[in-house]
Amino acid sequence: MAPSPPAPNTAFRRLRGDLSPGEFAAAVRRAAREIGERVSCDARYIGRVESGEIRCPNYAYERVFKHMFPGCTLTDMGFAPREAVRGRRLHADAGPVVPMVDDGTFSTDSNNEESDVLRRAFMTSGPAAALAAALPAPIGPAPAVPRRIGGREAHSVEEAVRQIRLLDDRHGAEGLFQRAGHSLRSAYALLDQGMYSQAVADRLHAGSGELAISVGWLAHDSGRHADARSYYAEALATARMSGDPALEAHAFCNTAFLARDAGRPREAVRAAQAAQRAARALGSSRLLSLLALREAGGWAGLGDRAACERALLRAARLYGKGPSDADPEWMTFYGEAELEGLEAQCWSRLGEYRRAAVHARRGVALQDPHFTRNIALYSAELAGDLAAGGEPDEAAEAGRRVLDLLGEHVRSSRIRTMLDAAATTLGPHRRRGAVAEFLARHAHSRRSA
Repeated sequence: MAPSPPAPNTAFRRLRGDLSPGEFAAAVRRAAREIGERVSCDARYIGRVESGEIRCPNYAYERVFKHMFPGCTLTDMGFAPREAVRGRRLHADAGPVVPMVDDGTFSTDSNNEESDVLRRAFMTSGPAAALAAALPAPIGPAPAVPRRIGGREAHSVEEAVRQIRLLDDRHGAEGLFQRAGHSLRSAYALLDQGMYSQAVADRLHAGSGELAISVGWLAHDSGRHADARSYYAEALATARMSGDPALEAHAFCNTAFLARDAGRPREAVRAAQAAQRAARALGSSRLLSLLALREAGGWAGLGDRAACERALLRAARLYGKGPSDADPEWMTFYGEAELEGLEAQCWSRLGEYRRAAVHARRGVALQDPHFTRNIALYSAELAGDLAAGGEPDEAAEAGRRVLDLLGEHVRSSRIRTMLDAAATTLGPHRRRGAVAEFLARHAHSRRSA
């Protein structure tokens, strides 16, 4: 027996008033920023709410909606009580499970907006199992008759990207890379084997390109630089083929970061400059700020202090213009903490370790607790800068905090490599109590990794 169609949420539609769905979505994102939340609200999400497809929002959206409409309960807004939808069994034809990721709760593409499936999977088997529960299964051989592809499939690709970003923000790349690669192949199979409208094609190309970048980043953070370079090139080709400057800017942005880490600083500069050219018409000062930091990292690798400082000043000036509705969804990680952390890396590469440590310390202090991986990253940067700058005890304390996170929450080869370098620098100070304790813990963690 087919499930009954959801009842439209007329109460929420009245709250939207005369605003278009897109305008209302922008108001939701602005309200989220006012209270320190991050939601990826767009016109499609508003449409899903008003159609009744989303019976109850996740906790982040609930906080934002209550901020926008003080005194209103979820019921007043037309939503079902949370206990009425939590853990509800899916109908057999409800479609693939996909997450809503704005506050770490998970949902499905049917009317269950907050399933515990992914949380249980992560707690029992780690991020790979959580991702496996969330993303589309690999697609088999091409069918004799092309399959009809619609908005539902495009949405599953878009949500796969969001889920990868959420798990990476909190736990790092290790354990995610292989499964994410399977999902990328599934996304490209949709493009190759399906029949779809131009609107769906545009969404599939953009989603597949973003998914390629996400998989590339997982490879990058896991130390698989050749794989990362290939995935970023794939995303860039998709961007050029579909005429998508936002995707092109993102692909070049990550290419610049990879080139810097792989010891190709001149390529990092060129890629960052190409990204800035692609991004100029997009209207996002924050994106241009991040890209200026990518360029600064390249100049630092080349030892060109003057060019690096110019790029850092440009990044700070652009960042100071504030957020806008044109900021890409993937940039939720880019706040003042990331600005400080990336500047720290520039000064470190220029050999100014004390100055680098000042910025790394700020990065740790300013980081949103949601971004567990970045807290570990900035702490590892701080440990290395302090060790090189002649502050062994404080470096050991920063290194100890990294080990706490690596042991409990984060899996990242890149962060481990940074911590290894700090431990090596601290070697001559092993007679100091704090340093000796850190080095012993570090050695034990390497043996058990």
